[in-house]
Amino acid sequence: MSEASGVRADRGRDRDTEGRARNARPRDGLGRPLPYGAQGVARQPEGVVRAPLDSVTEAQALLDEGKPFHAHEVFEDAWKSGPDEERALWRGLAQLAVGLTHAARGNTTGGARLLRRGAGAVHAWAAETGQDRPYGLAVAELLVWAEELATAAEQETTPVDARAWAPRLRGEQS
Repeated sequence: MSEASGVRADRGRDRDTEGRARNARPRDGLGRPLPYGAQGVARQPEGVVRAPLDSVTEAQALLDEGKPFHAHEVFEDAWKSGPDEERALWRGLAQLAVGLTHAARGNTTGGARLLRRGAGAVHAWAAETGQDRPYGLAVAELLVWAEELATAAEQETTPVDARAWAPRLRGEQS
């Protein structure tokens, strides 16, 4: 069992302490698996229940560090642990972070699709609920950012810079 990850190898597969398959390989800042023994970045803990404002703050810090994959994990936790009526919002935000992740990995087509899918989900949720700044999120600005990045990613021949393209979740003031 790896002390740091709480994951053990079992018949050639990594497993967590409850026996579920879980990859223990280190990962880079964009969440890509690295070879065993390589120096990776600290993994984002999964299954953490946070207050919504804490989720937004933590995700913004990770985005600012150029770690959109890790920000996606924070949004995914909020999506899975939050109230049913907010799941579409958090899922959409997770898709935006994954879209940035894919664009930064060089998967421009997948990145653009996820950005547009996430933006559509956030837009639909905001329209349905009448909320344009839930938890301080600048929904209108996020939608513009997502479309600009999707368009840029489709025109790029190289991966985008995740840090340079990090969205301002609370708008320009965040």
